[in-house]
Amino acid sequence: MQHETSTTLKRRQGRDRGHEVNVDLIAVLVAVMDGRPCVLTIDRAGALPSGPFELSHRSLQSGLRVWVEQQTDHPLGYVEQLYTFADRDRMGERAPRVVSISYLGLTREEDTEHSINRGWCSWYDYFPWEDHRTGVPTIIRNVVRPKLRVWADDAATTKGRRDRWQRAAISFGLDEREWNEELVLQRYELLYEAGLVEEALRGSDAAKAPPVPGRPMVADHRRILATGIARLRTKIKYRPVVFELMPPAFTLLQLQRTVEALAGRLVHKPNFRRLIEQQELVEETGETTSDRRGRPAKLFRFRHAVLAERSVAGTKLPLMRA
Repeated sequence: MQHETSTTLKRRQGRDRGHEVNVDLIAVLVAVMDGRPCVLTIDRAGALPSGPFELSHRSLQSGLRVWVEQQTDHPLGYVEQLYTFADRDRMGERAPRVVSISYLGLTREEDTEHSINRGWCSWYDYFPWEDHRTGVPTIIRNVVRPKLRVWADDAATTKGRRDRWQRAAISFGLDEREWNEELVLQRYELLYEAGLVEEALRGSDAAKAPPVPGRPMVADHRRILATGIARLRTKIKYRPVVFELMPPAFTLLQLQRTVEALAGRLVHKPNFRRLIEQQELVEETGETTSDRRGRPAKLFRFRHAVLAERSVAGTKLPLMRA
């Protein structure tokens, strides 16, 4: 992948139907802070850290690290390639062709200095319909569902109306369907297709319905963020990546709350703790919390040896179903 991209960069001055082809590196950097899954942003919370891949960069990841640290003063820890976005209409018809290689990074909560141009934002500010920890968000019942019904009914044929509503019901758990927390990208793209997010209205002269609430981002950065959330929600079910977000010592309740924040769903507490213990993912530190508001809780740490001992199954997320 890196070799192919470097070759593409050497032809960067070439033309693709009259447009330059540029390659950008974009980071979805996640931390959990006070029970909120947060993403590191720049430009008044309107963009993800990003920058062009340059021939002077030793590799894709090194280039990404340069841009993230330069724009946010935050070092990158765990990082994995997320997805490559290359659709022709990503940046608008008149904009240069841009291929974006995105990465998902996980980090622990740190006292990173906030400013107007950089800081941490809850990803539920961008996708308020994704947080089901206290039940179905009212935005789905009061805003998303009615607007999607209007969009579905606006199809030209009976089959079109039926197909549109079926997609909406599956994506958003409507008509007694089960909510699937992993369909983050599908939900955003459905709203985009229906003209119900601000990004879909840019450069359009047609009168469309007002967008649903949710902070917009530049270009297709919110789509990239949705992709990162979906990847992480899927991955915590089969790999113990959640521990990349935990402090060196933590309580089992803190671990549970972190998983719930990421999934946007509550987990079944006894089953969750039983699974964590059965998989031997953690070990006691011999210390307890000093919280005076209740009984001291045992502190645990991740058993790194488990990665070498066997293939682990992640948290398995024994989710509470609505």
